[in-house]
Amino acid sequence: MLSYGVGRFLAEFLTGAYGIMAFFFYEKEMGLPAIFPTVATIIYSIWNAVNDPLIGWITGKKPILAQYGKRLFWIVFGIITCSLAFLLIFMVPQALHAHKVAVFVWMVIAVCLYDACYSLWEVNYQGVFPDKFRSQDVRRKAAVTSTAFGSVGIALGAVLPPLFYHYGNIGSYVVAGLVIAGVGIVGSIAIIPGVMQRAESVPMSEQQQEEPGFVESLKSTVKHREFTILAIMLFLYQSACICMTGSVNYVVNGVLGMPAKASTPIFAAMLVGALISVAVWSRVAKKLDNNFLMLVITNFFMAAAALPMTFCRTQLTFAIFMFLWGLGFGGCWTFIAPAMADVVDSIVLKERRRNEGVIMGVRAFFMRLSYASQGIVFWACHTITSYDSSAAGQQTSLAQWGITAHIGLVPSLFFLAAALLLLIARPIPAEKARANREALKELGL
Repeated sequence: MLSYGVGRFLAEFLTGAYGIMAFFFYEKEMGLPAIFPTVATIIYSIWNAVNDPLIGWITGKKPILAQYGKRLFWIVFGIITCSLAFLLIFMVPQALHAHKVAVFVWMVIAVCLYDACYSLWEVNYQGVFPDKFRSQDVRRKAAVTSTAFGSVGIALGAVLPPLFYHYGNIGSYVVAGLVIAGVGIVGSIAIIPGVMQRAESVPMSEQQQEEPGFVESLKSTVKHREFTILAIMLFLYQSACICMTGSVNYVVNGVLGMPAKASTPIFAAMLVGALISVAVWSRVAKKLDNNFLMLVITNFFMAAAALPMTFCRTQLTFAIFMFLWGLGFGGCWTFIAPAMADVVDSIVLKERRRNEGVIMGVRAFFMRLSYASQGIVFWACHTITSYDSSAAGQQTSLAQWGITAHIGLVPSLFFLAAALLLLIARPIPAEKARANREALKELGL
C-alpha cells in the first residue's frame, strides 16, 4: 500500500507542478496572449479524447513482463518518459522566443507528448486498484494511504518548483523542470512493489471473455450511467482544483506583488489541512460506509472554503482559506479511488469481464479535460478584467478581481456543481456496492 501510494504522489506531484507552471510560463514569461495557451490546452484536451482510452486498450491487450502483472512495465516506462517530457515543456529553444506562433506550436507538441507519456503510466496505475485491492476495508485503507501520499505530492508539486524558478528568468524554469523530472525517475523505482500483482491474482484478472475491439470497448464503458456520472463529477472537481492551484502564481505575483517563494506558505497551509483531514474523514467514512455520500459532503465543504478567497488580499488570508480547502480536499481524495472501484465492480458484474484499461482511460480523459477548463477560465477572467502580462508586479484592482475570481468564485461553483450532481443522481447506493462485491467473489472476478 505504501508503494502504491507513491503512484498517487507522482500523479499529483506532476499534475500540481504542471498546473502551477505551464499556463503561467507561456502567458507571463513567454509573453503569449492568454488565448494562445488556452487554445493549446483545448487542442491537448481533444488529443486526450482519443489518447487516454486508446492507450488503456492497447496496453491492456499487450502486456510485457506479464508474470508480474500486465501493467507493471507500462507504469514504470511511462513514469520515466513522462518525467523527461515534462522537462521539454519549458525547454523552448532560444531561436523561437521572438516568434509567438512558433512558441505556441512548441507548447502544443510538448504538452501532447507529455500527456501521452502521462497516460501511459497513470491509466495503467489506476487500473491496478480495483483488481489488487478487493474488499471495502482494504480499499479504504489503500485509499487513505494514497491520499496521504497524494496530498504531499500536490503540495510538493506546488511548493518545490518556486524554490528553483524566479519570475522574469526563463532559464530557471528549466532548472525546476530538471528537479521535477528527477523526482519522477526516483519514484518510478519506488512504485514497483505497489503495482506488481501477486502471482495468484494474475490468473483471476484473465478469467474473462475475449477482449472486444477498441470502439466496442469505448461504447461499452460510456453507456454505463454510474460511470458517466462519476466521470462528470471528476471533471468538475479537477477543474476546480486545477484553477485553484494554477492561480497561486498569479495571486503571488499580481495580487500580493511578492516573489515566487511567497507561494510556499500558501501551499504548505493546504498540505497541513489535507493531511489532518485524512484521519478525520476516514473515521466519518467508517460510520457512513458510503463512498458517494462522502464525495458529496467533501465537495460542499470545498465549495464553502474556496468562495472567500475571491475577497482575500493578503498572504495570511489566502493561507487560512487554503488550509480550510485542504481539509475538504484531503477528504474528497480519500473517496475517489474507492468510489471508482465501486463503479468498476458494477461494470465488471454487468459485462462478466475485467476491462479496467479502457475504463480508466476514459476517466483520465474527463479529469484532464480540466486543463481546458483552466485555460478558458483564465482567458475569460484575464480578458474581462484587462490582465497585463507585461506588468512586473501587482496588477490593477480590476485585474486582481479577475485573479481572485479564478482562485475562489469559479472553483467554488465547480465544487458545488459536483456535489449537486452526485446528490441528485445517486450513481451507486451503498447497499448496491456491497452486493456487487459479494457477487464478484462468487463469480471469481
